Amino acid sequence: MVMPPTVLGYYLLVLVGRRGSLGGWLHEQFGIELVFTWQAAVIAAAVVAFPLVFKPARAAFEAVDGQLEQAARVLGISEPAVFFRATLPLAWRGIMAGVLLAFARALGEFGATLMVAGSMPGRTQTLSIAVYEAVQAGQDETANVLVAITSLVCVLVLLGAGRLAPGRIVNR
Repeated sequence: MVMPPTVLGYYLLVLVGRRGSLGGWLHEQFGIELVFTWQAAVIAAAVVAFPLVFKPARAAFEAVDGQLEQAARVLGISEPAVFFRATLPLAWRGIMAGVLLAFARALGEFGATLMVAGSMPGRTQTLSIAVYEAVQAGQDETANVLVAITSLVCVLVLLGAGRLAPGRIVNR
């Protein structure tokens, strides 16, 4: 969570690049090249945003009352069924809040994405990179529109995450 995104991007580049251990294997075995593709942009955004899913999901799972899980076991439900029928339904709000926060973070990802996916308009360019390039090119109107879109989506996502946050009282 504290590592700079460009450093994560460098590590990903070393890992999934053609000379990297995973990238070399994928290229040799399947002819897959990840670097400078939209898939690399997705991987970079997911890696950078992962801590924002992990921490709330972990807290949500830890907040599940163990007695409820134990009651399910006493009723003869298997461990996978306890997870899917008791634990997961009780923790879903925290998990979804984390997913929404991670989505908002991934939407704004810049450093790691630029390292492994580059910025090819129509192929690997993200909103954040497009804003940067519009500002660099002096296209203020384009930058303003992209910033407004990004800001609106992020505010909506944060409002949704706030509504899903564990501990929030919901009127039924």
